[in-house]
Order: sequence, then C-alpha cells, then structure tokens
Amino acid sequence: MATQSARRTQAERTAETRARIMDAVVECIADVGFGRATASEITRRAGVTWGAVQHHFGDKDGILRAVLEDSFERFAERLEGMPGTGASVNERVDAFINCAWSHFGSADYQSTFEILLQVERARAPGDLPTWQSGMSKEWSRIWRAAFADARLSRRESLALQRYTVSVLTGIASMRVIGGGGQRRPDAELDLLKDALSRSLQGQA
Repeated sequence: MATQSARRTQAERTAETRARIMDAVVECIADVGFGRATASEITRRAGVTWGAVQHHFGDKDGILRAVLEDSFERFAERLEGMPGTGASVNERVDAFINCAWSHFGSADYQSTFEILLQVERARAPGDLPTWQSGMSKEWSRIWRAAFADARLSRRESLALQRYTVSVLTGIASMRVIGGGGQRRPDAELDLLKDALSRSLQGQA
C-alpha cells in the first residue's frame, strides 16, 4: 500500500514538473516572442535544469509538440459540453462559437499560434504532424455530433469548418495586432454565428 502511495506521489510530481515546463514555454513566448524563448530562458522560468527538460520531453521540439497537444486537448474538452440536436441550430451555433472562442481568445493561444507558425515553416511538404491530424479529427467529430442534422454535403461541411477556424484565427490575430486587449469581439463573433446558422439551415 505504501508502494502504491509512493508511485502516485511520483506520478503527481512528474505531472507537476511537466506542467510547469509547458507553462514556462507559453509564458516565455507570450512575454518575449518565439525567437527569444531559448532553452535557458525556459528552464529559468520553470525552475528546472535542462537535464530535467530532456528527461521529460527529449529536446525543445519535444516541449513544443507537448504544448500544442496539451492546448488542443483542452480545446476538445471545452467543446465536449456542446448541446445535441435537441437544441435549435441557433442555440448550438451560439454554444459552439462561444466554446471555440474560449480557446482562440485565450492568452495561451497567442503562444501556441506562434509555435504553429514555426512548426509549419519547418514541416516537410506533405508531412502532416500527428497532433494536427488528431486535432482535425477531434474537431470534425464534435462538429458532426453538434450539427448531425445539417443537410450539407461532406465537402460543404468541411468548407464550413475551415471557414470557422479561419475566421476565429483571424479575429484572434487582429485583436493582437490592433491592440484589442481582453475585449471580447462580440460583434465579429455574432457575424460568424449568423453566417454559420444560415449555412447550416440552408439559407441563402
């Protein structure tokens, strides 16, 4: 029994250290930008040695992949509470966009977006990262569950999903560029909700 308790304690310590390192990466990129988020700066903020980082993640690329995977896991968790087809299309769209914006509008999304840009630049043509493939499948799964009754072809549904992600990403980027701070872009989100509601209901 004591051994099991010790194992749980070790597991908790491991999880805490990993979380602290990933939080340091997000904080560092948000404060000084991706280019200046060096290994030494990350370890300083996390309060660990580089050896500890290597033990948990292997290298800097391993940390970045872990941060992205963690970010999109939390994103999927936010969307899990979506209402089903018993609710009206407008209610489902409203809940979907509000949940999605809680991710795209979060402080850590700015950091993960910078990581995404760097990963994309380094990616070989035709090479789709595992986390990105998983994220796309998870997004599509939740989308289909929320809007299962929409009379759209697969092509139309995928286009509408890509459009939604593009708009949310654009709003998040413009808020940073325009110095919008923490203001919630309700007018822009309402326009997106209206467009989605119309498309899902087959309205012109």
